[in-house]
Amino acid sequence: MEVPNYCSLQRERGIINLNKNVIQRFIAVTLMASLIVPVSSFANVIDATAAGVTPSTVIQSSNVVGNQQNEGQEDTIPVFKDASVHDPSVIKVDDTYYVFGSHLAAAKTKDLMQWDLVAAGANVNNPLFENVVEELKETFAWAQSDTLWAADVIQLSDGRFYMYYNACKGDSPRSALGVAVADNVEGPYEDLGILLKSGMWGQPSEDGTIYDAREHPNVVDPDVFYDKDGKLWMMYGSYSGGIFILEMDSATGKPLPDQGYGKKLIGGNHSRIEGAYVLYSPETDYYYMYLSFGGLDATGGYNIRVARSENPDGPYYDAEGNEMINVKADPSLPIFDDRSIEPFGVKLMGSFLFEREIGDPGTGIGTGYVSPGHNSAYYDPETGKQFLIFHTRFPQRGEAHEIRVHQMFMNSEGWPVVAPYRYTGETLGKVYREDVVGDYKLVNHAKDISAAIKTSQFIRLNKNSTISGDVSGTWKRTAHNKAELTVDGVLYDGVFIREWDPASASYVMTFTALSKQGVAIWGSRMADKSDEEIVADVQNDLNLGDTSGVTNNLPLPAEGTRQTAIVWSSSNADIVSESGVVNRPEPGTGNATVTLTAAITKGDASATKTFTVVVKEQTIDGVVAHYAFENNLTDSLGNLGAGTVTGDRIDKTGGAITYASGVHGDAAAFDGASGIRLPNGLISSNTYSVSLWLNPDQLTEFTTTFFGARDTNNWVSLLPKGHGWVNNDTMVWSGTAWYDAGTGMKIKAGEWSHLAFTVNNGSIAVYVNGAQKFSRTGFPNVFTTTDGVFSLGVNWWDTPYKGLMDELRIYETALTAEEIAKLATKTP
Repeated sequence: MEVPNYCSLQRERGIINLNKNVIQRFIAVTLMASLIVPVSSFANVIDATAAGVTPSTVIQSSNVVGNQQNEGQEDTIPVFKDASVHDPSVIKVDDTYYVFGSHLAAAKTKDLMQWDLVAAGANVNNPLFENVVEELKETFAWAQSDTLWAADVIQLSDGRFYMYYNACKGDSPRSALGVAVADNVEGPYEDLGILLKSGMWGQPSEDGTIYDAREHPNVVDPDVFYDKDGKLWMMYGSYSGGIFILEMDSATGKPLPDQGYGKKLIGGNHSRIEGAYVLYSPETDYYYMYLSFGGLDATGGYNIRVARSENPDGPYYDAEGNEMINVKADPSLPIFDDRSIEPFGVKLMGSFLFEREIGDPGTGIGTGYVSPGHNSAYYDPETGKQFLIFHTRFPQRGEAHEIRVHQMFMNSEGWPVVAPYRYTGETLGKVYREDVVGDYKLVNHAKDISAAIKTSQFIRLNKNSTISGDVSGTWKRTAHNKAELTVDGVLYDGVFIREWDPASASYVMTFTALSKQGVAIWGSRMADKSDEEIVADVQNDLNLGDTSGVTNNLPLPAEGTRQTAIVWSSSNADIVSESGVVNRPEPGTGNATVTLTAAITKGDASATKTFTVVVKEQTIDGVVAHYAFENNLTDSLGNLGAGTVTGDRIDKTGGAITYASGVHGDAAAFDGASGIRLPNGLISSNTYSVSLWLNPDQLTEFTTTFFGARDTNNWVSLLPKGHGWVNNDTMVWSGTAWYDAGTGMKIKAGEWSHLAFTVNNGSIAVYVNGAQKFSRTGFPNVFTTTDGVFSLGVNWWDTPYKGLMDELRIYETALTAEEIAKLATKTP
């Protein structure tokens, strides 16, 4: 059962160095543990990495047309410098934008594209305070925490900068919210004291009644703002009793007296609503309350929504006229029931992917976000531009997160629509009809709260104003750049805008629009190409990977870009079928060679491409490799190549492996600064077993013994000493979905122990000395390719293994408990 965490699943703990455990996990599903999220920082990189290009290789598209909106912009390639600040709250000082967020992190930029980290970490070295640990000791003590959550900074009429800080216990809404002041936005700040507290179970709360987390707020996530008449307000709250607002004293920066917790605006009964931020629009004369619904981690379905009001303190309504004060979880349903709240609010953005299909430019999976949220917003009075500033995670990158900035525009109904791509200086301008006609990738963000990533569909905006492809409808351009699209009977209202597409590394026409039901759609135009050119692109891009030693079914794609059809034929369907099902030859009969042919068609254009596939014969007893370490690193079965010695990381050289007496003959001796790289592709399915003997000299947290990875975000690791979330017990750990398979026990240093684990299509079992210590389903399918990376004693991040290792066996089957028990005997 998922457990309540009243501080946004404990936010993220801000591990700045991506090379430290590519995110030491921490998505909790236990009672006292919730979520610890990592951060990453990537400097001076083109935002085309998903396309596999670098600044020196990005070129302008020859298909750039209609450069009416961004004159001069398309002569340059945008360069970004990224930083990680969770829950970024923006303030502009002179010509510089600052964001402040959780864990006392801050960053700054002059152009909203290149960010420099100013501070990070609630520790004595953080420059925002002389000594935050001492300065805010009362806050830390009350919240029973050692870190701070989402901060907000505002400059008040006295010219000084006021930081509204907050801390939360994490497994309950026991929180404190206070304010500190500085003469300079970068500090140092001096504490003015705690303003509000929550989580005082069974005791009178700030409004004099006994604290009830279903009705009273969790005092975190402040947003302090001036209304159009110069009044100062503070909106705050997260989960628990909902979002509240207080009127503030602009002279002191503190709440006016006798308000208690203030006025409730939305939420209650532990509904997952948080991160409220208010922005007034002089264009529409509305106050817009931005919110994040769902859970912030990569599987939490975090998404950005908005409601609006004529007054800063409400009432707020969504596009369908629903009053937000009525939006809360059903108390009769399990805690954190998202179904109660997901129909409400205007959903601006959720997890999405402009998917790169076979034949599209670039490499990788495409461009998209996972769980974008906890935003702030900014209106530039000089240009009239509005910006959405938020943090987001990314597809296939786990819990790593970065700041993103997207421009916003008001549609004809007075609702903000968000540009599909990050800001590069683009400006709305006149759009000509011929600029709009063409093929597009369409993302429909829908209205749900879900971990599912909304992948793009193919559509075409035709010259006759119809829409065809995966959806049908009509479109029109009005008032220079306004967009009206009817998609499957639903009208969407928004704008056309040219933006930088990192996948194609070019400027393209895009659209962003909202329905009256509060659903956002985005479109990104593709380059004009003939059917012959599209077929050639698919032919060139189609790839089955390494087919020189196939042991598992082959994924044979049936479609390429723009609905291009791919039909397969096989020279020996008994070995490899036309749908990719592989039947391996019997042991002793030898490998089989099969030719697969792909017929590629679109319209009247066609082409073929052939692949030679070598299907390996079945192994005896399912064993793929056996490394006995008899004074060498060879596979005793002769199936695979020998291991090679590494340094203290999987990708380094210079180490040394020696040999000592083992369980059976010799054993490999690891010195704590070396490892062994095993052949790539050792495992390439979701059914396998790993068995080995260990005699560690020392036990260090996170140290791996057997390690396998598809990439740095998808891996499996066998740890003699696990992390703190499993009480440092011996475990199998996966970074794909942060899966913990703890054994409930610890092997000992200086003694031989037999460890083994089996995976059978998502069911994992872990054994210690022949006894099963863990068994559960839901284990991620990590090895979906034939070129995975494997090692012993080292990975990319952690302290290398020190001690002995013997009798490593890899199987392509899930062994039975009886077979594991036999391997665990010291008798050969």
